[in-house]
Amino acid sequence: MEKEILTLKEWIDGSDNIVFFGGAGVSTESGIPDFRSTDGLYNLKYKYSPETIVSHSFLYRRTDEFFEFYKEKMVAPALAAKPNACHKKLAELEKQGKLKAIITQNIDGLHQAAGSKEVLELHGTVMKNYCDDCGKRYDVNAVLDADGIPRCTCGGMIRPDVVLYEEGLDMNVMSKAINYIANADVLIVGGTSLVVYPAAGLLQYYRGDKLVLINMSETSQDGNADLIIRGKIGEVLSQI
Repeated sequence: MEKEILTLKEWIDGSDNIVFFGGAGVSTESGIPDFRSTDGLYNLKYKYSPETIVSHSFLYRRTDEFFEFYKEKMVAPALAAKPNACHKKLAELEKQGKLKAIITQNIDGLHQAAGSKEVLELHGTVMKNYCDDCGKRYDVNAVLDADGIPRCTCGGMIRPDVVLYEEGLDMNVMSKAINYIANADVLIVGGTSLVVYPAAGLLQYYRGDKLVLINMSETSQDGNADLIIRGKIGEVLSQI
């Protein structure tokens, strides 16, 4: 792995147009469970599957149960977590003018907590919420502190600004992500199995010759990578 890390260091040192694309593996080192791992949320036993609970239809059909699960299994872990070596290194690279953007599938707000400014959250964030009726914005405490279903001052339901199953991604965020990736010199992809579409499809827009994949296991894009490093993303980046 030493040779690969030296190559990565050279590419980072020589570039001021780096883009990072990250998934659940970025946050697991902060103690947030990966939805799809063997001990992740999707393998825990509930009355309904987590995919069912974290869906648009479940939010509106079984609202009480949605918020009970959402607060306990998604909001609470995000608020308890602290940025890890990966989050901190990326914030540092942005401050140095090297990293142009972070594109993340995570909803925990840890990149911003580490100090990163240009963070494109493909699936939204638990840190933001809005009234389903009037659109008024609320922070995470409005949901966390609510007894049961969180309500706006207008009486409408406050819902998370998170992309649930059965909902489409924000096309403005997607467009910005495509633009950053298409113009990147170095694209570092870390902590993602690249199985969640349309997010995983963003890699097809990269036109450079420095595609770096840092992941614990193989991905569907390994054949297209210019550099593959097997390992935890935080441990790898902390060596740069």
